[in-house]
Amino acid sequence: MSRIYIPTTSEEDWRLFLAEPEKPWRSGCSAKELAECWQQANGFPAELQRMFATCAEPVLRELELLLAIPEYPVDLTDGRRPSQTDLFVLARAKDGRLACIMVEGRVSEPFGETLEAWLKGASAGKRKRLDILCQVLGLRCPPLAHLRYQLFHRTASAILEANRFNAEYAIMIVHSFSPTHRRFSDYQEFLNLFGVESTINTLVELPAVEGRRVFTGWAVGQPRVG
Repeated sequence: MSRIYIPTTSEEDWRLFLAEPEKPWRSGCSAKELAECWQQANGFPAELQRMFATCAEPVLRELELLLAIPEYPVDLTDGRRPSQTDLFVLARAKDGRLACIMVEGRVSEPFGETLEAWLKGASAGKRKRLDILCQVLGLRCPPLAHLRYQLFHRTASAILEANRFNAEYAIMIVHSFSPTHRRFSDYQEFLNLFGVESTINTLVELPAVEGRRVFTGWAVGQPRVG
């Protein structure tokens, strides 16, 4: 797996990194909405800046974006294919420490299968992956069957990359472009595993895992239609 990345000059360049670049690329799909938003912002979009500004942890209120990589693969340490995150951001907090941020774009699509569906007839490799994810997240395995699998490996990816970069903060953000906040209930049910409740456009802290401080948030962007 290459660790060399090519800079983007427009949102169209993001399409080259997609796992399935032949899929439709149009306004209203999460990949294109995310690409347009971040490429035009050339830094943290305004809705993320506002979310950081109200964080209960003061050092995260003015994060400095150092590097952003679309369609970023994360090795989940189980020998299977990497988890591909929509956008990876390496940032610096006010205390000078690093933050690894995994951004998941969303319009109306589900967060993958439920664990019940994903584990149906599962191989030993799949079960091993879920066990690793739960260890990384500090959760009992297996979790509740109705929860969405993608939220587990996206949040675990933030922690694993924080370990790799020796970053103090691991952050998973759902960047939603749904005016009706589709799928927020799935996100909240995932947070319930940690005994945490959240509201839209709020960054909340999860229990510390492996010495890292872990945060997550649901930020709402403006859909770019047309």
